[in-house]
Amino acid sequence: MATTRTANTHWEGNLMEGKGSVALSSSNVGTFDVNWPARAEQPNGVTSPEELIAAAHSSCYSMAFSHGLAGKGYTVAALDTKADVTFQPGEGITGIVLTVKASVPGLSEEDFQAAAEDAKKNCPVSQALAGVKNITLNAELV
Repeated sequence: MATTRTANTHWEGNLMEGKGSVALSSSNVGTFDVNWPARAEQPNGVTSPEELIAAAHSSCYSMAFSHGLAGKGYTVAALDTKADVTFQPGEGITGIVLTVKASVPGLSEEDFQAAAEDAKKNCPVSQALAGVKNITLNAELV
């Protein structure tokens, strides 16, 4: 069964001096301020589209990785994923670095690396971000 999730953004003003807010409408868990300085300078308590993409990518990757390992008979004790999304004004998103540290009892390093790469390739958010030419993965079995 397909699902649809919704976010709504309200914006006022031009790009450089304007401001807005994005509401996570489906879950109703919050509304977050957005503006240009949060994208191109310091966040100062305001989010950006890139930070929201990082959140989506790190959580989706973690789910895909956990699911893939479970399908091979492994139980994840712990999985911590960070996504760093780089935004270059005038160019857009120029790269994403996924960093994952995982504790998976009984899993060899070789099988771990293969499963980590498979999750990167098959995570739905990774697939949606296929236009980003430089998505890299650093995976560590702990």
